[in-house]
Amino acid sequence: MNPDTIFALSSGAPPAGLAVIRLSGNQAFTAAETLAGRLATDRKASLRTIRGRNGVIIDQGLVVGFPGPNSFTGEDCVELHVHGSRAVVAALILELEQIDGLRLAEAGEFSRRAFENGKLDLVEIEGLADLISAETEMQRRLAVEQSFGGQSALYIDWAERLTRSRALIEAELDFADEDDVPGSVSERVWSEVSQIYLELLQHLETAKSGEIIRDGYKIVIAGPPNAGKSSLLNALANRDVAIVTERAGTTRDILHVDLDMSGYLVRFFDTAGLRESDDIVEVEGIRRARVAIEQADMILALNEIDSPALQYHEFSQANVLTVGTKLDAHAPSDDFDLCVSTKTGDGLELLREAILRKLTALWTGSLVPNRARQVDALKDASNFIAEALNGTELDLRAESLRAAASALGRITGRVDVEQLLDVIFSQFCIGK
Repeated sequence: MNPDTIFALSSGAPPAGLAVIRLSGNQAFTAAETLAGRLATDRKASLRTIRGRNGVIIDQGLVVGFPGPNSFTGEDCVELHVHGSRAVVAALILELEQIDGLRLAEAGEFSRRAFENGKLDLVEIEGLADLISAETEMQRRLAVEQSFGGQSALYIDWAERLTRSRALIEAELDFADEDDVPGSVSERVWSEVSQIYLELLQHLETAKSGEIIRDGYKIVIAGPPNAGKSSLLNALANRDVAIVTERAGTTRDILHVDLDMSGYLVRFFDTAGLRESDDIVEVEGIRRARVAIEQADMILALNEIDSPALQYHEFSQANVLTVGTKLDAHAPSDDFDLCVSTKTGDGLELLREAILRKLTALWTGSLVPNRARQVDALKDASNFIAEALNGTELDLRAESLRAAASALGRITGRVDVEQLLDVIFSQFCIGK
């Protein structure tokens, strides 16, 4: 048990209608009763007058006690629900700081205690962090899949199945002469291991969609100067993000805007016009544009409808949507996937629909890995399983299965992961 009782503001920064100050540790109830009098023991909210140690009233609010282990952290917890003014919060924090054995929580410390006390595993905690920071509906859904244990259950199931397979192998190695041990476990074990391997590879294939949902779908608007790239960015954003002029080469650096499109985070990037140039600043802008193109999830390749057809040789991706611009001045052309006018709005809705078709095909709501450390551990597990499947020495194959199960355990924290903890919990706000 941690010797310190920690506290922090767990709600948004004041001023606000309500502020929640959370305490966790073996002195949480004693400290709260010092300020608010005796607490209810039946986990009910009580209206209390909260006073400083000098007896001066600080505020009146609700006080809720959560006796451990039935609390978020697994320890005794108390929440003080008070008015969310800066003065009230500052006064309460000051009073708590003066109580022996109490200290202000570090970033993520409440969640870390929940992990250490077995209330949450690492995948659930990462999902909780994503849920707190979710800005779109799809980010919320993805975070819920993680934070409520569904993804952890999948990894735990694979690890347990690998462990059972390994146990059968070791039984054959250790007790080959016993009548109650099968003479060969190859059919039972390796069929099961092959199935796990297939499931794991299929799961890994969804990693890119998880990354896109969490970090956003990157769309680069590219093309020659004066193709209407900046005008399209402004039209999609419904505001003036980029400067638009008739002068070629106006856009020198990369501009971007984040949009919520039907619950998906979509990040649009406006880039410098692609052409040969002697201007050192424009050359750098073109270089950055090409780097952005290589990193994009989708490229909108723009060109004015009546301009000579361009060979988009730098667009190595298959996910390129060609867009003819200035439809208000020209007839539509079959040389493009679609044509638009930023002046009249013609074609913009079709463009949005085309983008959304790509997005909705990415994720069906299934469990997906969405963090680099999860993907790395899954790749390690798959490599170890491949070693086991392709090996010849039974004892070495069993060791490969152990290593695979251990790699899966690192994802949820069911093995020694002390080096990971500081990185993971440092991402949280102080009150969580």
